[in-house]
Amino acid sequence: MKRLTATGDPSSPVELIEDDQPTPAADEVLIKVEAFSVNRGETFLLENPAPGLRPGKDVAGLVVQSASDGTGPAVGTRVVGHPDGGGWAEYATVPTHSLAVLPDTVGAVEAAALPLAGITALRLLRAAGPVTGSRLLLTGASGGVGHYLTELAANAGAEVTAVTATPERGQRLAELGATHVVTDLADARGPFDLVLESTGGPALPAALARLRPGGTLIWYGQASRTPVTLNFFDLFDGPEGASIRHFHYAGAPYRADLETLVRLVDTGRLRPEVGRVADWADSATVLVDLRERRVRGKAVLTVGGR
Repeated sequence: MKRLTATGDPSSPVELIEDDQPTPAADEVLIKVEAFSVNRGETFLLENPAPGLRPGKDVAGLVVQSASDGTGPAVGTRVVGHPDGGGWAEYATVPTHSLAVLPDTVGAVEAAALPLAGITALRLLRAAGPVTGSRLLLTGASGGVGHYLTELAANAGAEVTAVTATPERGQRLAELGATHVVTDLADARGPFDLVLESTGGPALPAALARLRPGGTLIWYGQASRTPVTLNFFDLFDGPEGASIRHFHYAGAPYRADLETLVRLVDTGRLRPEVGRVADWADSATVLVDLRERRVRGKAVLTVGGR
């Protein structure tokens, strides 16, 4: 089979190579991959790839070998999965506890855009608690997670202010339910009950200053790749007291969350924002564009001309 491997070259970070087809464990299915999505965090791993790196955590395709332990879907079933890695390939193994069956109404491209970003958004909102009636500030809103968070939070009754780098990158956020879309944190009119912060650098303290007294900031990323410096004396110009929490989405099993995401897409209550679809022969170009923030929402690669 063919798969992508890291080259260590920032200008062309991956290339196609021939490799053996993976052998699934007893609780895994073998999927013929139809589409996979790439995430910006994965582009950073490619800059200095670890030996044996096999990226790829978001896949959609067809089960061609069922799990030998009797769990999971049968051969011929269309699925979306979230493996630990190895998804940038013609074939991938996925644990049965981390995949969901796809209805006919949800295509492979849509499905591949769901796992990492969608699971992150679901679990982050659960960690935040009830948001109905809350004033919510979301930074880094034009990425894959940001689009899902905007739609899910707005549908749950939050008043969402979304911060995006440019009007072009944020043009879909209002359609997905954002009440306000701004390109500068200085234009975000607080105070806010909840801040979901993914940018890092100077954005975090600026967002923190816009919390109401007793509000909560949840930090879940550092897209700017700039460390955060907090001067707690600055809090006297903002909330007198606030909670700061860190969030990371990972932790299998993922099946229940994937089933929720698929159901929401199937019923029209969640609309994946796929800003780029390309054949996987163009993966290197897409990965560079994603790293340099030239893709809005998700980027999906199709395998075998699909």
